[in-house]
Amino acid sequence: MITIAGAGLAGLATAFEVAKRGRAVTVYEKGASLGANACSRFAGGMLAPYCEGESTELEVVTLGLGAAKWWADITPVTRRGTLVVAPNRDRAELSRFARRTEGHQMVSQSEVATLEPALADRFSQGLLFQDEAHLDPRAALVDLAQKAEALGVRILYDTPAPSDVDLDCTGMAADLPELRPVRGEMAILAAPDISLSRTVRLLHPRFPLYVVPRGDGVFMIGATMIESSSERQISVRSLSELLGAAYALHPGFGDAAVLETGAGLRPAFPDNLPRLTQHNNTLYLNGFYRHGFLLVPAFAAKAADQLTSETSHEYSRQRHSA
Repeated sequence: MITIAGAGLAGLATAFEVAKRGRAVTVYEKGASLGANACSRFAGGMLAPYCEGESTELEVVTLGLGAAKWWADITPVTRRGTLVVAPNRDRAELSRFARRTEGHQMVSQSEVATLEPALADRFSQGLLFQDEAHLDPRAALVDLAQKAEALGVRILYDTPAPSDVDLDCTGMAADLPELRPVRGEMAILAAPDISLSRTVRLLHPRFPLYVVPRGDGVFMIGATMIESSSERQISVRSLSELLGAAYALHPGFGDAAVLETGAGLRPAFPDNLPRLTQHNNTLYLNGFYRHGFLLVPAFAAKAADQLTSETSHEYSRQRHSA
């Protein structure tokens, strides 16, 4: 029996991978319901490894390339790419983004209009990352839990984990040196008169924005990364910046209804890369920063391989029978 603390994104993904390898798994979740303590509910759900290469290590790109395929076996994935645009005054930002990334093609004003008619005549150029994708993070977490349970995984809600588990995936609750919170803020808007079919990133030297369509005229907007441990609601400054950037992308967002705002704390290490580490008798999977949905498939597989190795399995069997 493999035991896991935390039924968030990392815990469920690893439970799923362990169960696929034929092992019995129990997941302990102190929250009363799925996602109650998960920062993933505030995620954009972008599976965009090439775009992330603009500001992160090559490892994020290479490990994230298989994420869309992994998720497509679990939940609906929209594979229409990412469109990156910038106002004419900030075209240097577009050139800089192109230099720092791969997997894109430059598209003209007319091609932008063909790809996204709502943005016609608004941007003279853009970058299309055709192989990128996105998903609905809240629906994906539900679907992942169901897939795991279908393989026999037991998820015990409202149940604190015992002190001795095989894998700890408790995010900021984990007692790990160097782990720090990075605050992310978002808003969900209803703009029924705007139609976008793919993730759109608006570049700005001070406040870049991403807009992820959720369907039926609903959009998630976000961009903030604040070094803070505050769990308060989104600040007036951040919300005004987000809404202002959305309006710059399309004036129709000025008439949008704000359906929801939120803020979550992303666990991160100093290098902003996830780590799979052994501490005492427990393996820890943590530090996904803003790359949870993108990198969890690769790291869950690594964790599952380690947990189900013959040496690890025998040790776990002896420990839980003691």
